[in-house]
Amino acid sequence: MENATLMDEYGYVKDGKVFLKGYLGNPDRQIGEVKRTEQEAIDYFKNRFNIASGKVEQLEHDVEEAQNKGSYLTKLVQLRKKLLSFDGLGDFIPLLERLDKLETVLEDLIKINQEKNLEIKRALLDETRAVTVIGDDWQGATDLLQEIKSKWIRTGPVDKEYQEEIEGAFQTLLDTFFQQRRDFFSEQNRTIADRIERYTELIAKSDMLVRMYDVEEASRQLRQIRAEWKEVGDIPVKRSAKLYKQFKRSNQRIVDKYNRVKGIVVQTYENPLVTKQREMCREAEQLARSSDIIQASERAKVLLNQWKEIRLPPRVGDKMVAERFRSACDKIFELSYLARVITRKYPAFEIRSPEDQLNIKTREMEWLIKREKADLEVTIASAQNMPPDPEAERQMMGKINIQRRKITMKEKILEEFKAQMK
Repeated sequence: MENATLMDEYGYVKDGKVFLKGYLGNPDRQIGEVKRTEQEAIDYFKNRFNIASGKVEQLEHDVEEAQNKGSYLTKLVQLRKKLLSFDGLGDFIPLLERLDKLETVLEDLIKINQEKNLEIKRALLDETRAVTVIGDDWQGATDLLQEIKSKWIRTGPVDKEYQEEIEGAFQTLLDTFFQQRRDFFSEQNRTIADRIERYTELIAKSDMLVRMYDVEEASRQLRQIRAEWKEVGDIPVKRSAKLYKQFKRSNQRIVDKYNRVKGIVVQTYENPLVTKQREMCREAEQLARSSDIIQASERAKVLLNQWKEIRLPPRVGDKMVAERFRSACDKIFELSYLARVITRKYPAFEIRSPEDQLNIKTREMEWLIKREKADLEVTIASAQNMPPDPEAERQMMGKINIQRRKITMKEKILEEFKAQMK
């Protein structure tokens, strides 16, 4: 400080340069230069000290307000480093002491949290061990492990003394489980492939029996093949259904040949409920051609309710008959609605010429289709703006599908009208 031209409690000016007095064993340090006057330089760096003091106060406030206080330890260490090289004039020692005190508090909190984290992670390890030995429910175990892993990630770190050990134990359990899972499914896939190959072989054997001259022997071997088929084992449902359909078709050719050779006439059996549905379908299709379509719609409503009351076992019903019935009812209801619209708008419709009647039907149906499509666009727009709700979405999709089906039937009827004009 010799030859200093201006002295301050915490620094001085020498040779046109501003120095901070050394503290805590650190030597004096140049922090700036005199730009105008020495006093202005001193005042400037004293004001800058307020910035350093404000940063300490802000950190203390942030820690006080924070829930995860331990996360501020790194910021504290960085701030201390900045203070030791900060260019300002003032008493840095109290600021550093405040940081030291705060650091002690944070380290104690971190230690407590790390102990809690260790306890939580040890409990999660026990859960993981239990999950990995629950049996063959691989999907259930995988879902549980994903939940455990999510909890593990959300749980903070443990003391460095235990970090490597506990993280390694957890990762080893996960790695072992997922390797076993891969091995299981690889073996399962091999088993399924073997079973599919076996089913294919039995179908080929069945196909060969059709060419046998001795139908008795072919029938005997077919029984053996059917017994073997039952012993093969499960495979995915879609593949199983396809292979069984091929096998059944092949079997039927052998049975048909046996019956033909033996002169056996097989009476085809049909479930009485299916027969009933066929009759209802034929009636609905006749009603769709009725001249009194409004009266036909009343009968169609009765048929529709009766159809709903029929409870068929799985795979017994005829899907084609069901589609024809539904289509016939849709057509009746659309024609009935059109008739009501025309009756309201054209009181003298019945005395008009057939050509005029057809033109009116065509024009009104085109208008109904246009209105129905506009309504459908509004419904779709509403569906896109709906908040997430699976049940509401399901109901909305049902409504949209009904509107689309109505439009499709109206367009089909319109095509029939236009074909009659030609």
